Amino acid sequence: MSLLSVNELEILLVEPSSTQQRIIEEQLQQLGAGHVEHAGSAAEALEQMRTRVPDLVISAMHLPDMTGTALVQAMRGDPALLDVAFMLVSSETHIRYLEPLRQAGVIAILPKPFDLEQLRKSLLATLDFLQPDPLELKQFSPDELRVLIVDDSFTSRRIIRQMLERLGIEQFAESENGQQAIELIEKEFFDLIVTDYNMPEMDGEQLSQFIRNHSTQQSVPVLMVTSETDQNRLAGIAQSGVSAVFDKPFTVDTLRTTIERVL
Repeated sequence: MSLLSVNELEILLVEPSSTQQRIIEEQLQQLGAGHVEHAGSAAEALEQMRTRVPDLVISAMHLPDMTGTALVQAMRGDPALLDVAFMLVSSETHIRYLEPLRQAGVIAILPKPFDLEQLRKSLLATLDFLQPDPLELKQFSPDELRVLIVDDSFTSRRIIRQMLERLGIEQFAESENGQQAIELIEKEFFDLIVTDYNMPEMDGEQLSQFIRNHSTQQSVPVLMVTSETDQNRLAGIAQSGVSAVFDKPFTVDTLRTTIERVL
């Protein structure tokens, strides 16, 4: 359990509606949050964040000057805000809006309206993201593990690496697609591979199949990260030899328990 608590979180709530702002803040207060600032637009939120960096941003999707998707992308493009936890509140279901959010490594996408339990779980996921429990491995020390992260998105690689670093892992290699990953696998030994599914040149499924059938590291655990919803494609992923599949967004707790299981 994280040593942090909800009442220590510095939260920035980005919501143009004063009514919705009040409702969400009341729910946050019920859960113990005591440090909540407000912004009515993305520009106002970014200005506040550059003055005082919060632990967590909770944002509506539709803001006066841009979408919540554009806001988190702007944050991920700013080195000072790159690692800030982000939570979206929206009834939006269109992949055009949600896929970039998943790629940006959001903590949670809460439905609108959401209940207190959904918000509580998301806040706990935030605490775990900021200060997770360390990995507990019988045969390995986390700082000795060598991990390969494969994703065509720099932001996604950064978020995954950050999660792993907070679990005590220190040694990494990165590649932008499956073909580049194969070149690394043929030269270096890895204890764990974390790969995206949708990538150019060679996707995660093809990479997993190569590892299991043609590489010298056929038994290395492969964790697949995907926002894919097509059941036929998901079946193909399952048959490619992956050790586990994560939906985006996923929590640090899910990542930690899976790594402990596969190693």
